[in-house]
Amino acid sequence: MKKQGKEYRSVLAAALATGLVLMMPLIAMQFTAEVNWRPADFLAMGVLVFTTGLALVFLIQKGPNILYRIAAGLALCTTFLMILANLAVGLIGSGPNAANLMYAGVALAVIAGCVLSRLKAEGMERTMYAASGGLVGFAIIAFLVGAHRYPGSSVAEIFGVGGFFAGLYLIAGLLFRYDAKGIRLKQVQGKI
Repeated sequence: MKKQGKEYRSVLAAALATGLVLMMPLIAMQFTAEVNWRPADFLAMGVLVFTTGLALVFLIQKGPNILYRIAAGLALCTTFLMILANLAVGLIGSGPNAANLMYAGVALAVIAGCVLSRLKAEGMERTMYAASGGLVGFAIIAFLVGAHRYPGSSVAEIFGVGGFFAGLYLIAGLLFRYDAKGIRLKQVQGKI
């Protein structure tokens, strides 16, 4: 009975946080024409925020140790920010274009890697490295096909965005590596 109450509170907390986040654009729409969300936008953002929040709560409660929780939280937040930025403005060029689908592929690969690895640190490490490498590869592909010529895009932007997210996934992968090898946070802090 106690476990069900805790799970219910977790779902309720994620739902309330989602509602608060969705209130921001709803309120902004009352004061400016710059914010113009359709119902589909609210639905997509609601699903994204709710599932990310619920996953974050799950990780905090069920993660085996602090190092794993930090790594998983970083991976989750990186994926969330990448999806959010891609939906909001597109990561290559201004607005929607086919090149941005590459980033959706990375997000799907991360989700698939998490499922296939059963959230074990070793598998999560490999998943993070694959995501990082995929982002670097996509930046190179985007450059080679001339995506830097799209309106609102540049070489620095393509490699900067790809490098930023690749770096975050790489850090998460290294944290998972430390966890998989049994190196605990106190041992890591002692070496710094």
